[in-house]
Amino acid sequence: MAEKQTAGHDLLGDFAPKFAELNDGVLFGEVWSREEELSPKLRSIVTVSALVSGGNLEQLGHHLQRAKDNGVSKEEIAEILTHIAFYVGWPKAWSAFNRAKDIWTD
Repeated sequence: MAEKQTAGHDLLGDFAPKFAELNDGVLFGEVWSREEELSPKLRSIVTVSALVSGGNLEQLGHHLQRAKDNGVSKEEIAEILTHIAFYVGWPKAWSAFNRAKDIWTD
């Protein structure tokens, strides 16, 4: 079962309560919890790929850690980032590798 997410409430609840509600309740509460339709590991792979593709590196560290927690191995993340580098751009993949290296070195 997906872990209850409160980051939206914790970080933005006072400033943007509706956004925080949608983040925690819909994105993480309803979408990420649909484990019969797509495993957490696969959702993490898709999410990391999308974040790298869009150059959204601010959230990448969190989602790389989540990917590791969801069972993505060091070898798998290296292969995923190598593969998407040719589609999303070398500099984006390079940046993602630097973050992934820190997470999978622990």
